[in-house]
Amino acid sequence: MHFDLAAIPERDAYKLLISTVVPRPIALVTTVDAAGRINAAPFSFFNAVSSVPPVVVLGISPGDPSSAGDGYKDTERNIRDTGEFVVNLVDEAIAERMNVCAVDFPTEIGELEHADLHPVASVGIRPPRIAESPVSFECERITGLSLGAGSMLEIGRVIHIHIRDDLVDPERYYVATEKMRLVGRMHGRGWYARTSDLFLMDRMSLAEWKDGKR
Repeated sequence: MHFDLAAIPERDAYKLLISTVVPRPIALVTTVDAAGRINAAPFSFFNAVSSVPPVVVLGISPGDPSSAGDGYKDTERNIRDTGEFVVNLVDEAIAERMNVCAVDFPTEIGELEHADLHPVASVGIRPPRIAESPVSFECERITGLSLGAGSMLEIGRVIHIHIRDDLVDPERYYVATEKMRLVGRMHGRGWYARTSDLFLMDRMSLAEWKDGKR
């Protein structure tokens, strides 16, 4: 079945996209505004795109059109104004609390408090990381790309990584990824996936591939 995205409503194109690009990692992003208020919001249009330099990208959809704001979400506005944000990864233990942070609270309401999550001071930037998150990335904004109508792609350089002690061997820089139990976003409004069902498939060299063809 072929779909011309220019010929169908945006909401239907969205449904097709999020139902096929799965699972998507979840970034529970913490930022601060000019008044020092902490905002926390989850985003699943997120990924790492470079290691040299270490870079993550964050897709931020438009804000609530019925509000009196400028059409941007608080997270986007805070990143643009301060140039800083923290990406906190989400495991099974905090999945439900992450979902609380997705509630459209007024700007003056702190999501972390209502989600029973606790801010911890970052090392190099002002926004805090989340104590309960297994991994947090402190990020400095490189640039933002407008995708139209309040939709933004934010590009950030990772300057500090925090990994829970029981998940990493610091001497070997080895992370026990299978123990992290991260969750990913799936299709529809409420579907998620666990990352505990893994399989190993080594990458082949050209010589190994040729041997396999004989």
